[in-house]
Amino acid sequence: MTLFKRLINICLFCIVATAAMAQSGTNSPYTRYGFGQLSDQSFGNSKAMGGIAYGLRDGLHINAANPASYSAVDSLTFLFDAGMSLQNTNFKENGVKTNAKNSTIDYIAMQFRLWKRMGMTMGFLPYSIVGYNMSKTDMIPNSEDQYGNTTSKVTSYSGDGGLQQVFVGLGYKVFDNLSIGANFSYLYGEISHTSSLTFSNPNADTSVRSDKLEINDYKLDLGMQYTQHLGKKHTLNLGAVYSLGHDIKGTGYKFNETYLSGSTIPTSQSVDTIMNAFSLPHTLGLGITYVYNNRLTLGVDYTLQKWEETKFFNESGKFQDRTKIAFGAEYLPNAIGRNYLKRIRYRAGAYYSDPYAKVDGKEGAREYGVSFGLGLPLEVFQGRSILNISGQYVKVSPKVKGMLEENYLRVNIGLTFNDRWFMKWKVE
Repeated sequence: MTLFKRLINICLFCIVATAAMAQSGTNSPYTRYGFGQLSDQSFGNSKAMGGIAYGLRDGLHINAANPASYSAVDSLTFLFDAGMSLQNTNFKENGVKTNAKNSTIDYIAMQFRLWKRMGMTMGFLPYSIVGYNMSKTDMIPNSEDQYGNTTSKVTSYSGDGGLQQVFVGLGYKVFDNLSIGANFSYLYGEISHTSSLTFSNPNADTSVRSDKLEINDYKLDLGMQYTQHLGKKHTLNLGAVYSLGHDIKGTGYKFNETYLSGSTIPTSQSVDTIMNAFSLPHTLGLGITYVYNNRLTLGVDYTLQKWEETKFFNESGKFQDRTKIAFGAEYLPNAIGRNYLKRIRYRAGAYYSDPYAKVDGKEGAREYGVSFGLGLPLEVFQGRSILNISGQYVKVSPKVKGMLEENYLRVNIGLTFNDRWFMKWKVE
C-alpha cells in the first residue's frame, strides 16, 4: 500500500506540473474567435479510431470521454496514461502557402479500482487552445504625400492562452450490464486577443485593442454505458454522455490604447471590466460499439454542442451549434499469442465536425479527419502496458470562398502503463 500511495503522489505531482507547463499547440488564425480551438478529449487508443469514445469499454485503457467506463477496471489494475502530439500545419490562402510546427501535451491521467464495482480516474486535459500571429498590409487610397508616397496601414493580430481542466471521475457498475459515472472538473485559464493598427506615416497614431478573459469554474460531465451480450462472441456497448451547460465564473477585460508614433507610453487608455460574461454549452454525446470475440471493435459516435445558446463577453450570437460524427475500428488478431505482430492492436477511423465559432459573423470552417494507429505491447509476451502511436490527417475547409484553408499532419504518441497491484506471488 505504501508503494501505491507514493505513486499516487507522483502522479498528482505530474498532473499539476503538466497543467502549469501547458502551452499552445496551434498557429491557427481561427483560434482568434471564441475560446479558440477546442481540444480533442480522447486518449491514445481513441485518437487512432477517429475519436470514438462514448461506447468504448475497455479495462486496459482510460476513457475520460465517458466516465461510466471507469467501472471496467479490475481490482488488480493500476493505469497511468500520458500522451502528446507533434503537428505540422499547412496554411493556404489566395494561393499562398505557409507552414508551422507545434507540439503539445494531450492528456495525463491515472485510473484504479476504488471500491467493489467502482473505478476512479483523475487527470489533466486541455479544453481549448489559442495561438496565432498574423498581419495584413493595405494601401490607403488618395493618401499620397508631396513626394508621391502612399500611406500604408498594417493591421496585426495575435493571441495566446487556453483553458485547461483538472478532473476527478468516478464510474460505478449499477448492474452487470449497466454503469454510470461522472467527471468533476476544475476549469481554468487565460486567453488574450490583441489587434493593433499602425501606419507608415510617422505622424500617425498607433491604436491597440486587447480582449482578455480569465476563467475559474467547474465543469460537470455525466455518463452511462449499457452492455448487451448477443451470444458468446458478440457484444454491443451503448454509451451516452451529458455535459452541463451553465454560466461560468470569469472576468473579461477590453483594453483600448492609443500611442504616438515611436512612443511606448499610451496617450489615451480605457479599460472595460465585464464580470461573469461567459458560458459553456449543453453537450450531448451518443455512441455505440460492436465487439466481436474481444478481437474486432467497430464504433460510431455523435456529438451535439449547443453553442448557439451561450454567451461570450455577455454577447449572444457569436457561436453556432456544433455537431461531430466519428467512426472507428480496432482489430486485435490474438491477444495471448506468441507472435508479436498478432498482439498488436491495429486501428483506423474518421470524423467530421462543424465549427462552433463564427468568423466575422459568417459560418466558420468545417473539419474532416482520418487516422491510423497501432497499439504496441511493451513486453515480449502477454504485455499489459501499451505504446499507442497514431497518425492523423485533418483538413479545415471553410464554406466561404477565399477564407483560409488548413491541413494538419499530426502524430500522437501515448503510453498506457498498466501494472498489477496487490498480487501475491506464490513460489513453489
